[in-house]
Amino acid sequence: MSFAPSPSPLAPLPLGTDAPPTCEVPHFAPVRVRGGRRQLRRLVRHRGRALALGLAVTAAALVAAGPHGVDGARGHPATEPVREHRAVETVSAPVRIADGATVRLLRPGDRVDVIAAEESALGGDARVVARGARVTKVPEPLDGVTESGALIVLSVPRSTAARLAGASATARLAVTLC
Repeated sequence: MSFAPSPSPLAPLPLGTDAPPTCEVPHFAPVRVRGGRRQLRRLVRHRGRALALGLAVTAAALVAAGPHGVDGARGHPATEPVREHRAVETVSAPVRIADGATVRLLRPGDRVDVIAAEESALGGDARVVARGARVTKVPEPLDGVTESGALIVLSVPRSTAARLAGASATARLAVTLC
């Protein structure tokens, strides 16, 4: 009597023994769709018609999905007023900068911050008067007037121009490039 091990579901079989035997795949003729090239050529020839048809279908879908009443667009009540965004009115403000050499570094189109430095007995206090002001003009300095600073013209909102004028009367102004 031989005691060969019997295959049990708990014992794993060697790899590759549980796969079915291989067989040869029969040869198939190529599958051809009739008229495929002709339809593609027709579509290319009449692409304007295809585009018009696509636009018509899209328009119909938008009309069908649009508002179903006479009360206006969905999600927006008809009584809500439309707010108009007013553009900020800018003015040209001439500003005398204390350091004339700094002004020579500026060109029209530069963005600058204008800082007012007040001198007092206890020290100086500095504050930013204008942020991101656009330099529109850098006039040539007059002969012998460089010790009093140099003039630049800034494009700023009207309220900022008023602050600049007030600060220039009481403090020395300086600029920093943005």
